[in-house]
Amino acid sequence: MKIPKRIQPLVEDGLIDDVISQLMSGKEATVYVVRCGSEIRCAKVYKEANKRSFKKASQYQEGRKVRNSRRQRAMEKGSKFGRSEQESSWQTAEVDALHRLADAGVRVPKPHCCVDGVLLMELVTDEDGDVAPRLGDVEMSTEIALADHAAVMQDITRMLCAGIVHGDLSEFNVLVDEHGPVIIDLPQAVDAAGNNHAEMMLSRDVNKITDYYALYAPELKNSQYAKEIWALYESGDLQPDTELTGCFEEDLQEANVDVVLDEIKAAWQEEQDRLLRISGDEVEI
Repeated sequence: MKIPKRIQPLVEDGLIDDVISQLMSGKEATVYVVRCGSEIRCAKVYKEANKRSFKKASQYQEGRKVRNSRRQRAMEKGSKFGRSEQESSWQTAEVDALHRLADAGVRVPKPHCCVDGVLLMELVTDEDGDVAPRLGDVEMSTEIALADHAAVMQDITRMLCAGIVHGDLSEFNVLVDEHGPVIIDLPQAVDAAGNNHAEMMLSRDVNKITDYYALYAPELKNSQYAKEIWALYESGDLQPDTELTGCFEEDLQEANVDVVLDEIKAAWQEEQDRLLRISGDEVEI
């Protein structure tokens, strides 16, 4: 096929030898199957901000930091340079997340490089060497649904332990190869500690995936994986190999307002006493 304009520089640089076909076109990118020497890979070409239909992108970028303080200030001010840097940050977020998650043991495609808004990475295939199907296109038994759901929950746990929430996880961005689920599409990946929407997004990710697997394994319908995972994370007890149960018991005990107010008053008084001691020390000097 004709080489897309955005991929042409990678062909000229020898990173890509041939473009075989267009694989898919989504809300933030178009993906092509390409040949790199003897290997078949995929090239993800990110759409420009004005052509991207990803809703509330700023919500996902909350908490993202860049190493260069000048660039960070420009991004926060929203200047022309800052918008350019924010777009670059959006494009490189996925490759950064893929490297971190692969190191954390999460099943994701192997990234190779990201050049001028084109991410070159592993093409996930099935046992016949064909492009692996999306989860939403796969029929499965109850047994496989339970096993694969457990695998995805484990990967979500590993992601959170690595400080990342996918933010847009569903049956449409999980591929299924011969070994099971592979998580894809991470440009909107959220910083778990720095984003105020992280808990909501994690809950949405978990519930969407669980609802899909529940079509084949109805016993998953009343599970509470999202609440269980986040509670363990908040308490500092979540580990990459934590065995999840899907059970969660909420603390419905009402807070004792009088006790809380007494603690606030005690803390305030302690601070006043500390300030008085400091003031007294300064007078003695």
